[in-house]
Amino acid sequence: MHQATRLAPAPLPTHRSCPFDPPEEYRWLREREPVSRLAFPDGKTGWLLTRHRDVRALLADDRFSSDRLKASLPVRGVAIRPVTDDERAGMLISMDPPEHTRYRRLLTRYFTVRRMRTLAPRVERIVADHLAAMERSGPPVDLVPAFALPVPSLVICELLGVPYTDRGAFQGWTSTLLRLDVDEAEALRARVALLEYMHALVVAKRARPDGGLLSELITRESAEDPLTDEELAGIGRLLLVAGHETTANMLALGTYALVSRPEAREALLRARPEEVSRAVEELLRYLTIVQFGLVRVAKEDVDLAGVRIRAGETVVASLAAANRDPGQFDRPDALDLSREPSQHVAFGHGVHQCLGQQLARVEMEVALPALFRRFPTLRPDVPPEQVPLRDDMLIYGVHALPLTWG
Repeated sequence: MHQATRLAPAPLPTHRSCPFDPPEEYRWLREREPVSRLAFPDGKTGWLLTRHRDVRALLADDRFSSDRLKASLPVRGVAIRPVTDDERAGMLISMDPPEHTRYRRLLTRYFTVRRMRTLAPRVERIVADHLAAMERSGPPVDLVPAFALPVPSLVICELLGVPYTDRGAFQGWTSTLLRLDVDEAEALRARVALLEYMHALVVAKRARPDGGLLSELITRESAEDPLTDEELAGIGRLLLVAGHETTANMLALGTYALVSRPEAREALLRARPEEVSRAVEELLRYLTIVQFGLVRVAKEDVDLAGVRIRAGETVVASLAAANRDPGQFDRPDALDLSREPSQHVAFGHGVHQCLGQQLARVEMEVALPALFRRFPTLRPDVPPEQVPLRDDMLIYGVHALPLTWG
């Protein structure tokens, strides 16, 4: 085993020279120092992985913990405050087996490919309604509030049984939690408010169940593995935040990439139904909106990719760098909607691979082709430098996307 060769740990690369490409420094690191020393904002040091095979190996290795309370954050300087047991309940993304296994096993049945596919007709109706509204209002339009954000928000609200009329509140809390410049007190207020909102909703569902997933969890799991209100609130918070924020940014950023590359837009318009899923997978790989990677903490001393990682050290798996690895993908920096299915890691890998990935696929496979069929001449309404990028957020995308057509 050897240590990495860079003399001093460096901060995570964050500067982009192109809105659709990860920082160029990843290319150098992947070629010369794929397991490199990383300096965290809290003053600690750890490791950064940039090769596809190393990222997958880390995310599948049970010698590393997903408990975020033990980890250093790669970009945000706000200290991680200890959370209460009530706040931690149900937050399976920050748990290790067997605690994680219990929740994951309980929820997986509700997010199967078959079950998510049954939602396609309703997604189609929601998409059609928002496209019709865009057409009535006429160009120009900001795609984010007109289409990209409301479509997945309405879908996840209907799926969970969350009142869509509350979207202003939960979208605001979510945005606060994802900002890099938020102070600790403001983040805590948003976190508590969102959890209290979900807890009140769970109590209401226990009294009057409906057809949503929260009610289904309450009524169907009671005999075999009952969940407390705190666990249900934690699960609901996680699904609500992840279920609208990530897909909204993929829809907006994916559209921006397609209108910026006419040949890709035309390829999507010509794509047969069976080819659309391939195009969506390529957009997921190419754009990789989890821009700062996933963190893991070594439970013990581990030898990984020729480097000794000590117990307690934080390791960051760069999904964006892994998804541009020429060792895994041919011409990785090209957006090729006809690319054969690949083992991209846009949804992560291993036991924590995104639970709602099939729902995201359905939404993108419905929404993007429908958008360009309705508006085949869709194009940016402002110069590229005026499109505000979400490089100040944990989830990448665009804050606004002014478009026109005709």
